[in-house]
Amino acid sequence: MNDLSPNLLRLLVTLRWLAVGGQLATVVLVVHGLHIPLRQPPLWGGIAALATFNLWAGWRAQRAVRVGPAEAFAHAAVDVLVLAWLIGWSGGAMNPFAPLFLLPLALLAVELPVGWVVATALLCGVGYAASALLGPPLPHVHGTFSDPFNLHLAGMGVMFAISAAVIAFFLTRLAQALRERERELARLREQFARNEGILALATHAAAVAHELNTPLATLTLMLEDRVDQSPPGAERDEFETMSALVDACRDRVRELAAPANGAPAEARPLADALEAVIERWQLLRPAVALERSGDLADAPVVALEPAIGHLLAALLNNAADASEAAGVPRIALHLSFDGSALAGSVRDYGTGFAADSASGTLFRSTKPHGLGVGLALSHATVERLQGEWVVQPAQGGGTRVAFRLPLRAEAPA
Repeated sequence: MNDLSPNLLRLLVTLRWLAVGGQLATVVLVVHGLHIPLRQPPLWGGIAALATFNLWAGWRAQRAVRVGPAEAFAHAAVDVLVLAWLIGWSGGAMNPFAPLFLLPLALLAVELPVGWVVATALLCGVGYAASALLGPPLPHVHGTFSDPFNLHLAGMGVMFAISAAVIAFFLTRLAQALRERERELARLREQFARNEGILALATHAAAVAHELNTPLATLTLMLEDRVDQSPPGAERDEFETMSALVDACRDRVRELAAPANGAPAEARPLADALEAVIERWQLLRPAVALERSGDLADAPVVALEPAIGHLLAALLNNAADASEAAGVPRIALHLSFDGSALAGSVRDYGTGFAADSASGTLFRSTKPHGLGVGLALSHATVERLQGEWVVQPAQGGGTRVAFRLPLRAEAPA
């Protein structure tokens, strides 16, 4: 509660302009419509002072980043001071608008700490007492409201309408803000739980990568020997395919350690970088037909983050699994560059999924042998890269995942 939202100042500025307009209309009506002989110079001076302060307050509200309780209290003090001045010069305690001293307290009670709320209450009490004790009495009224009590009743009716409108407006905004805050807290809780799971998974993956490095290097040497010793034919082709698969696994293991080493990514044309990711994926999933579309010919040279390659591979694998489960081993991939970002989509020909499956919950999968990490990792990657994505049913069946990731072009050497 040390810092308040600048929206509080903006709300006070808006309500203060409404108050200035209402005060102007009231003075004109009372003096010229009801012919009540009030002293006008003090009233016009108080309204002018409040309007002048609000001009500065509006300028301040537009530029404020942080608002302390003391600043909000100072704004309320100006409102109470001007209100006490106006009430004091227009009848004091007999003025039906005297209950307006409660509005600053009602507006700030839900925003300020308890100590500042108590100070605001004391300030409003002092303002009411000063206006009641020091202000001149209400002059005698002639005409329709010749009885001061009837005038007071009419003013109380107007006061009730004003209070009801202001409180309803404020409480509606407060309820809306609370609902938005609850939705944001729910989203942050889900994101925190997912990130905790991803962090644990990353720690375990780093340990596994360290353990796999040695056996993969041994397998590479063994397969190279078998390739060299085997005569040309089907058996040698199989060994070469096995060697390529082991090399792909070894490269992926090395990529797990690359971010920890702090080495910058190599700058290369975007089309070449993505093509390498796709070729490696096709080597691991040769049974799935890949339908390509889009054009990356105008894409710049970028230092492609490894996370983008992991994202693309994860989406391709998820789509391939869904299509194969439906007996249609093919997927569609679209990639393009729109001038500032990589835009793409991956579409499968599976049976689709339930709406809650797109939430990105970690370790929950609809596939029989799935780990439930692909969608969550993809979602986390898009969020970290400040991108956008959408999951929706594809026309004709299946699911389409579209994404857009901002990219920064590398300056030519």
